[in-house]
Amino acid sequence: MRLQVLGTAAGGGVPQWNCACPGCSGARAHPGHRRRHASLAVQIDDGAYVINATPDIADQIESCAWLRPGPGPRESPLKGVILTDAELDHTIGLLRLREADALEVRSTPVVRHALRPFADLLRPYLQLTWTDADTIPVSGKRPRYAAGSPEATGWVSALRLGPLVYVPAMGVWPDELDEAFEQAACVIVDGTFWDDEEPRRTGISAKTATQMGHLPIEATMERLSRLPGRRLYTHLNNTNPLVDPAAEQHKALAELGIEVAADGMVIDL
Repeated sequence: MRLQVLGTAAGGGVPQWNCACPGCSGARAHPGHRRRHASLAVQIDDGAYVINATPDIADQIESCAWLRPGPGPRESPLKGVILTDAELDHTIGLLRLREADALEVRSTPVVRHALRPFADLLRPYLQLTWTDADTIPVSGKRPRYAAGSPEATGWVSALRLGPLVYVPAMGVWPDELDEAFEQAACVIVDGTFWDDEEPRRTGISAKTATQMGHLPIEATMERLSRLPGRRLYTHLNNTNPLVDPAAEQHKALAELGIEVAADGMVIDL
């Protein structure tokens, strides 16, 4: 499997347009610290896919040589998008793909239902096909726009793609996910917050990380370190100290054999 990391930031990116926190200010001062919204490009047996369609999707496709169009003037290798949830930072890029002739979207049924307005908007532009993805439920957190929707399995999922398990948002660590991790050659997991109190301490929320639907790194890194495959964190919030390459937390993870995913990173599996 061919894999390229297209982005590693949580919602808003780093820097976030309306934020002057240390992480965002540092990214403005040092362009190399910038992170696009979390996404992956994957080349699997039946074609090239993007995992999650972020607001950065056009630039992310341009950043990946094997996703660029050609040789025909409107010939794209991108077959579709695979979604891990229905959050806007993972789905709004679907609208940027309206120029496609056809597009396959894989997701859970509840995500497909939540995104019916997107499907209605796109239908006059392209042939849209929706299919089920191979997922493991890891949270029942609904997007704010779907707060009135019924509780259901599949709002937030880990994605299984052959030797890869990708789970940019993780509210729980169920036994089924543990089994998938044990069998995977590479796992890329939720690194939104370093510790549980980070959202409250930095003033971005009255909730803890766990209450926001994200297991913090401090709660998962020891367990992650015991897995046999390659292990990486992604989906970093702008408040996470890891957005600074010089932060001491990088050393703590390195000592456990855990990496922090970087935009543009290529992984062959």
